[in-house]
Amino acid sequence: MKTKVIKVLGAALLALAMPLAAQAQAWPAKPVKIIVPFAAGGATDVVARLLAQKLSEGWGQPVVVENKAGAGGNIGADAVAKSPGDGYTMLMTSGSIVTANPHMYKTLTYDPAKDLVAVTNVATGPQVIVVHPGVPAKDLKEFIAYAKANPKKVNFGSAGIGTQTHLAAENFAFAAGIDITHVPYKGESAALTDLIGGQIQMATPNLAAAIGHIQSGKLKALAVTSKARNAQVPDVAAAAEALPGFENAGWFGLMVPAGTPADVIDRIQKDSAKVLLSAEFREKLAQQGMAPVANTPSDFAAAIREESGRWARVIKERNLTAQ
Repeated sequence: MKTKVIKVLGAALLALAMPLAAQAQAWPAKPVKIIVPFAAGGATDVVARLLAQKLSEGWGQPVVVENKAGAGGNIGADAVAKSPGDGYTMLMTSGSIVTANPHMYKTLTYDPAKDLVAVTNVATGPQVIVVHPGVPAKDLKEFIAYAKANPKKVNFGSAGIGTQTHLAAENFAFAAGIDITHVPYKGESAALTDLIGGQIQMATPNLAAAIGHIQSGKLKALAVTSKARNAQVPDVAAAAEALPGFENAGWFGLMVPAGTPADVIDRIQKDSAKVLLSAEFREKLAQQGMAPVANTPSDFAAAIREESGRWARVIKERNLTAQ
């Protein structure tokens, strides 16, 4: 009798365990959402949509990109931080959100270090210093001279306070010794629209967001912020040619809410890396002036911590704060 009871209980436990195992193996069993914390059309959005399409094909589930812009990316990041930790909501972050914003903003409604978990750094690429075609400068040296002759009169746009596109311009202004005025937007695409329209004079968007406008002649590119020239815009100088040693790179990565199961994180990372390192995707990123990274969660987390420490020092030295 005792043996029979044990067998019945064992069968019951096995029956309960099987759906749970099947559920874990079946992830994703429903649509997945990638939140982009900026308006559509910027580099973060471009990268997210390229990756979402390929992940959707591999997973057999829709991977939907949702834009939640505002507060330098904090609104979208907060939405992900407060989502269930089940792998069905991910954040396509730009580097500044999790490395600079914690030091820029006096109060945050979430803690990037505790509420978000690194999955993989997706891609990296330079910013580009662009001006309205009417600005009287044919290269970076002439622009620096123009800005010095007109302190505070050059307005530059960004994707928001504390974003990569804001900090790239601050880094450039500091290195060049110029005094320019910041005009924040809810995304770099909005800043570029006003730059093309002549409402502002300069911006330092990610190259991926500006390359089409540069190639069409709507914007004048003065320099890329990488150490060397970029193959997609070979005629555009590197900023280091006018400012020796200057470099400012941007990056975009996937993060998930804290509590997401380790096996789901591992699945997302490995499937993303497979896409990112494929010849087809490398070419798509190259067309945007970017390169894939596809590192592990632990390596990505370590890189975030290291960069956060660097931004903490820079932000304190330059007194860059936000409400």
